[in-house]
Amino acid sequence: MKLFYLSIMVCISTVSHISVADPIDKIAELIRQRNIHEMAKSFAGNVEVTILGDENVYSKAQAEVIIDKFFSQNLPRAVKMLHRVNSNPKYRFGVLIVNTSNGTYRVAVTLKETEGNLALIEFRVETEGVHGK
Repeated sequence: MKLFYLSIMVCISTVSHISVADPIDKIAELIRQRNIHEMAKSFAGNVEVTILGDENVYSKAQAEVIIDKFFSQNLPRAVKMLHRVNSNPKYRFGVLIVNTSNGTYRVAVTLKETEGNLALIEFRVETEGVHGK
């Protein structure tokens, strides 16, 4: 009987340590893997995309193509979390430093609750150091 209770306690302890990954962490990992197609599943219907000063609002499919093209030309080597705002369950913001084959970029992503799910509404890429000067 003690073994039965011990087994249940171990299961409960294990389950309580499993947490849902933060959506910003998930996006960072997908960028590192250059899996933009998977990342696009979290896009809102329209996404504001700014890449190196070129800003526009694109449909989900167009945003995927634009972002994929950028990371095809700038292959990610490492992604580091610089800043994150996750205090509001209906809003997430993160700034990532992405080292690529052609340089280092600052990537900012904004997610907002849409129809009960967090959806990526803004994706911004700037050269690293823009804000530091």
